[in-house]
Amino acid sequence: MNQFGITRDHVTGFVVGVGVAAAGYYVYLKNKEQVDEMLANYGIHVPQADQGDLSKLTLEELMLKKETIEDLIAEKEMALEDPQPLTDSSAE
Repeated sequence: MNQFGITRDHVTGFVVGVGVAAAGYYVYLKNKEQVDEMLANYGIHVPQADQGDLSKLTLEELMLKKETIEDLIAEKEMALEDPQPLTDSSAE
């Protein structure tokens, strides 16, 4: 017995749990379209990756994407303008 009370059963349970989760994810990926469609029928909409054609988006969706991109650009510009100085505590 170790300091934390973790036994062989705990480790076995953890490993089995990780394996089952990995298998479930693999099965989900193989049947992604069917699972997402079934979830949509129940009112659960799974967000899709941005792989679609931008010309098919509504004006509102395009504006949201534009705002997100502008925010990211502003953050990157601020990071370039105001780099954090590196301090070396051993130099003192």
